Amino acid sequence: MTGNPFYKLAPFIQEYIWRNKWENLRDIQTQAIHAILDSSDHMLISSGTASGKTEAALLPVITDLYDNPPQAIGAVYIGPLKALINDQFERLTELLEASDIPVQSWHGDVAQTKKARFLQRARGILQITPESLEAMLINRHHELKRLFHDTRYIIIDEVHAFIDSDRGRQVMCQLERLSRLQAAPARRIGLSATIGEPQLAIDWLRGDTEIPVQSITSEKTSPVEIGLEYFLLPSSRRGAVEDAQPLEATKEARSQEAAYLEHQYKMTRRVPKTLIFANSRAATEAIIMNMRRIAARRKDPNFYHVHHGSISAPYREAAEAAMKDERQYACTAATVTLELGIDLGQLDQVIQVNSTHSVSSFVQRLGRSGRRGGPSRMFFYSTEQEEEALHIGKELPWNLLQTIAVIQLYAEEKWIEPPQIPQMPLSLLYHQTMSIIKSHSELSPPQIAERVLTLSAFRHITQDHFRRMLRHLLEIEHLEQTERGGLIIGVEAERIINNYRFYAVFCDEVEYRVRDKSREIGTIQGAPEVDSSIVLAGYAWQVLKVDEGARIIEVKRIKGRPATLWRGDGPPIHTSVLRKIRQILLSENSYPYLKPGAVARLQRARDTAKSAELAETSILPLTPNSFLILPFCGTRQARTQLRLLEHAGVKCTNTHLPYYYELECDATGAAEVKSKLEAIRAEPPAAAELPAPVPCQCDRYADFVPKDLLDEAYALDCTDIPGALESIKRL
Repeated sequence: MTGNPFYKLAPFIQEYIWRNKWENLRDIQTQAIHAILDSSDHMLISSGTASGKTEAALLPVITDLYDNPPQAIGAVYIGPLKALINDQFERLTELLEASDIPVQSWHGDVAQTKKARFLQRARGILQITPESLEAMLINRHHELKRLFHDTRYIIIDEVHAFIDSDRGRQVMCQLERLSRLQAAPARRIGLSATIGEPQLAIDWLRGDTEIPVQSITSEKTSPVEIGLEYFLLPSSRRGAVEDAQPLEATKEARSQEAAYLEHQYKMTRRVPKTLIFANSRAATEAIIMNMRRIAARRKDPNFYHVHHGSISAPYREAAEAAMKDERQYACTAATVTLELGIDLGQLDQVIQVNSTHSVSSFVQRLGRSGRRGGPSRMFFYSTEQEEEALHIGKELPWNLLQTIAVIQLYAEEKWIEPPQIPQMPLSLLYHQTMSIIKSHSELSPPQIAERVLTLSAFRHITQDHFRRMLRHLLEIEHLEQTERGGLIIGVEAERIINNYRFYAVFCDEVEYRVRDKSREIGTIQGAPEVDSSIVLAGYAWQVLKVDEGARIIEVKRIKGRPATLWRGDGPPIHTSVLRKIRQILLSENSYPYLKPGAVARLQRARDTAKSAELAETSILPLTPNSFLILPFCGTRQARTQLRLLEHAGVKCTNTHLPYYYELECDATGAAEVKSKLEAIRAEPPAAAELPAPVPCQCDRYADFVPKDLLDEAYALDCTDIPGALESIKRL
């Protein structure tokens, strides 16, 4: 019996498994139970969505806490989203009912009384966001040793959502700061469904510890059903078809828009549970508003919901509850908030409106359906806005091509984007420096350097870099020096450090809270005019009052199709995706998942590419002194290419990166332009010589970092001269 992983688990867990009629433990769970209970290593557990990864980590961890009760918080679960933590809290609460192990969720929506009660006798499992953990490090510094001195495990869920972001590096800083209070660092268990280059994830998880990392994976996959259809849609006032009424639309575009909405509506009615992903909050709102409008016109039941970060908690929770309820139909449109591992029960299908920005996101969203052994079903809509085709760059259906490229990269190669780890995360350097000083009230410069520069995220930050940073912070009065020579938080930084928003390292714009009487609807960016209308939570609202001081907007529900008020650029696209787009354009391959409209549009795109002789050159004349460049490289490489051209005195205009840009050049044809580009490739400047954009980094605290350091970081972490030069060679 001892070899059977089931019998390694605590008795109350065995009873829970029997009571819930689990047929067996899954492969990933069997592996993890042995590995966690029979070794002292860190663990990276990677397998498909809904494969039981969370239980794979929690069942053996809880067993160890039950058999060997710790004298403090025994395990910390770090999740990227409050909704994910709430979901896991419900599952854990049921599992732990028969044990003496408490569990407490901890984020901004949890009542202070519950937090205080848990801290009085800190034991069991703490489920927390990085931002709330940062708040504890700053505000409960003198309690940290009591709370975490005997913490055995740190479980980091959705590792791929952390690994190549400042937020993930913040988590590593937090764990390393806590480890200084422990006799031995806690074991780390990372959970992820999608990992590109697992060794980078292993190195990230290990951090500054000497503990080996075991990688546990499951190769089991479920059948996949994919479809992709294309629709031409009218132009709109704001450049996104979902946001406004069409203007001067042709008969074809109006007809296709009607067909698109009808097709989407039928898709959402054919099965009980549908999850729709879109790439922006505005798009999710518009999708649900359209579906609700059609349902109202036909007097069909309205089972549509919206789920994104700007929706108030009650609306998000209602959407989650409806998706989990097996007795009712439900359809929810979401952004990344439902991409991660919230258990939504038996999803029948996933719909993706326009291409994901990455293969990783595609794989994650695909895995949301196909639970309990059924096929994973995902249907793509690729839309293109009607506009004047001035050149081939505007004629090509980039969204359709990118969708096919993303699917094929995974289908053919199982390729997923590798994480990009910066060497000089300066915004995070500011944040952790101020966090550590605030938690101690006052530290000497050597003490600060010892505490900050020994964190693994800053292994490439030199003493000179840090000295320059501290001097700059003194100059701008974010730090002050005491008579004893110590450093304290300066007057200019107090309003920043003392605000709850400081706990986060990611950028967030000032938002306004939207209320219907006393009911919280959600938030929007920017203040609309009184009497104007907005869309939020899938409904239209008239603005009654705007309180600028409190940043509160009072509204009432109306009928209509108003504007949405969110902004933001999409994430960068990898070079492999663009190269696959070129390969698709120039080939004659057919793809069985393409529906008739997509097949026809792909063929027209291939005819256009053939006519433009894209197989021979990606430099296309526009006017006597202007040329269109299709670099077929990733966002970072394309931006670097523009910097190289700017350094050489070549003017670039009308950029739509990474797909194309136009350049003005005194040349008689493409061959001469190619020659000029080859001259740049033959003697490229150093990265530090290239003009850096202003601001140099889209980082939250970059405004408080010396510009010379920002320029150095931009050259090192945001520029790819070899990649840009390789792209020039291929033009």
